[in-house]
Amino acid sequence: MSTSTLTSLPTRQQFASDNLAGICPEALQSILDANGSGHQPAYGDDAWTARSTDMLRDLFQTDCDVYYVFNGTAANSLALASLCQSYHSVICAPMAHIETDECGGPEFFSNGSKLLVAEGDDEASRLGKLTPDAVEYMVNRRSDIHYPKPKVVSITQSTEVGTVYSVEEVRAIAAIAKRRHLKLHMDGARFANAVASLDVHPSEITWRAGVDVLCFGGTKNGLPVGEAVVFFDRDLSVDFAWRVKQAGQLASKMRFISAPWVGMLEHDTWLRNARHANAMAQRLHAAIHHLPGVRVLYPTQANAVFAQLPAAVITRLHAAGWKFYEFIAGGGCRLMCAWDTLPETVDAFASDLANACAVAA
Repeated sequence: MSTSTLTSLPTRQQFASDNLAGICPEALQSILDANGSGHQPAYGDDAWTARSTDMLRDLFQTDCDVYYVFNGTAANSLALASLCQSYHSVICAPMAHIETDECGGPEFFSNGSKLLVAEGDDEASRLGKLTPDAVEYMVNRRSDIHYPKPKVVSITQSTEVGTVYSVEEVRAIAAIAKRRHLKLHMDGARFANAVASLDVHPSEITWRAGVDVLCFGGTKNGLPVGEAVVFFDRDLSVDFAWRVKQAGQLASKMRFISAPWVGMLEHDTWLRNARHANAMAQRLHAAIHHLPGVRVLYPTQANAVFAQLPAAVITRLHAAGWKFYEFIAGGGCRLMCAWDTLPETVDAFASDLANACAVAA
């Protein structure tokens, strides 16, 4: 493809995913700085990896172990594999990302640990969350040797439908987990958005609340690639470096995975990005929730709006060039805002949606 063709490609911002956004300037500058720092030791023994790791320890105010992998599937799968034997199981919500979107990764890397989906009829379950009662039920459901033994509870923060666990909710789940001798894993692909929504210190929603392992997502918040697996219980990370290597997740030029984290963590860029994305979702919600034919499906607590739209309206929006997913929200449309979503983009989409709704009415 020629350069002229590349430069002529459409540049409109979209709402399909926060993965569509580019690299934030601070992360990009750190990559350039790392590239200009000359030869560096390989496989994570470089100064950039050491610096970003120390910055994460400072951020969480604890002496945690930190490992970088390429993507969220690897982060979740390897973290869970480190907590389980093959005959164990992981309790999760029906809409947990590890259940719906990891292509069997947790089971594969754990050599067969089963995901136990905790179905529920209460409001929390409808909002994509686990509850202490659901965990308790799954633990007590069976205890015979023919059933995979529960070993881990996994929660997604923020959830797949854009809701956020409160500090109290995490503490309550951690309490039942500890009482039942289970470890607590947090899938934090959008952890930054949850922290921004709750306006709490990162430690309050993780290790101080009882979380043992966090998969801290950076890609959806402005990094080019790379997630951090953070072990607050360092005993759980024994030999994790070998697990990362075996899974093909050990970057030889690790500094280009870890250096962007320096840019994100300096001056709380990660939190500013998340606050902006959340604010754009609130702006979008305010602009569309009252439109005829639009039904918002879940509270807008992070950086996504989930809405039921008439089929004719969806067709018109697609024809106008807008892209968004329909398969995630159980029949609804997911409208995802990113760190760089412009207010003008939100307003333009809302205007086209309003016009489409008026025509369809």
